[in-house]
Amino acid sequence: MTYDFTTRPDRHGWDSIAVDAPKGLFAEPKEGFDSIPMWVADMNFVALPTIQEAMIKRASHPAFGYFSPRDEYYEEIIRWHERRNGVTGLEKKHIGYANGVLGGVVSATNILCSKGDKILLHTPTYVGFTGSLKNNGYDMVLSPLVKDENGIWRMDFEDMENKLRDQHIHTAVFCSPHNPCGRVWERWEIEKAMELFKKYDVYVISDEIWSDIILNGHKHIPTQSVSEDARNRTIAMYAPSKTFNLAGLVGSYSIVYNDYLRERMNKEASLSHYNSMNVISMYALIGAYQDEGYVWVDELCQVLSDNINYAYDYICDHFDGVTLSKPEGTYMLFIDCEGWLKAHNMTLDELLKKGNEYGILWQDGRGFHGEYCIRMNLALPTAWIKEAFDRLDKYVFNAE
Repeated sequence: MTYDFTTRPDRHGWDSIAVDAPKGLFAEPKEGFDSIPMWVADMNFVALPTIQEAMIKRASHPAFGYFSPRDEYYEEIIRWHERRNGVTGLEKKHIGYANGVLGGVVSATNILCSKGDKILLHTPTYVGFTGSLKNNGYDMVLSPLVKDENGIWRMDFEDMENKLRDQHIHTAVFCSPHNPCGRVWERWEIEKAMELFKKYDVYVISDEIWSDIILNGHKHIPTQSVSEDARNRTIAMYAPSKTFNLAGLVGSYSIVYNDYLRERMNKEASLSHYNSMNVISMYALIGAYQDEGYVWVDELCQVLSDNINYAYDYICDHFDGVTLSKPEGTYMLFIDCEGWLKAHNMTLDELLKKGNEYGILWQDGRGFHGEYCIRMNLALPTAWIKEAFDRLDKYVFNAE
């Protein structure tokens, strides 16, 4: 490989909640066990060098006043979407800015909804949607994803239609690829969902922050690409943060083709007077979306595919009573421990704590509407993944 995905970067003391978690969030590990960060969606790989180079070059100039985004910023975004997803017709005017995807989601809901309106989402549901939508006064209506005969999460189109019709819903938040389930929706699935949304006059906020993290040969289909109607009824949100681990720099962007929606989005985003791009984060995106970034992401996806395959096979072969669907995108596992917990007369809290005691920092899945679930981050060097599952085998799920 061209880039380094084997080094374990020492992040302690360098502003990382992934390794320096808020006090009291996890039980302390037993003596002799270090912590393995497998919770918040934050990668533990060293950064793509061109990102640091772009930031350092800009920081070498001793002035950081007001600025306008460079044309290069927009040009790199347009090129990225064309080369990676075959997007055509994307122009500078279609690209907006947001201080984070969730901020963009809230701006979009604010222009599409009144406080108290119902919004359709799928469950399991990203915990950030729950917090941001409820805090802003919206009523989430959840349509459960269901597993087919092959254990693949699917949308329940009948349930979606019933809820859209009966509850008079006109806005949906669509997660593609899906977090936490890891589904990379097939074109026919997106087309069918968008046909329903058209039928019931539903505007769509499509969170595609994970669109670059695609595993095992699957392909991301941008929601706006499936039809002309989808192009015009969808507000899509993107960011380099998940792809290149830049969340700490803050900087997301929207793609909105519909002139009316885009003008409303721009107006809503401006109302706070602090939803403004950071000059260093602008250069980070430019550095990420260079030619080297395309190679880095392809190599990253191969490493993550290997990690996902290893973890999935290990769980299926070793952890009786734990079930999961193999993710097709993202780097998160969403495991259901119901069978194991009932067989061992243990609560989810007790299982989470037991993992913590042996250094496994994993995430409670109940916030994602998974009653017996745990979310696990596999964006770590493969040797670290193997160490984590060895501990889970010996000391947690199959302890003597």
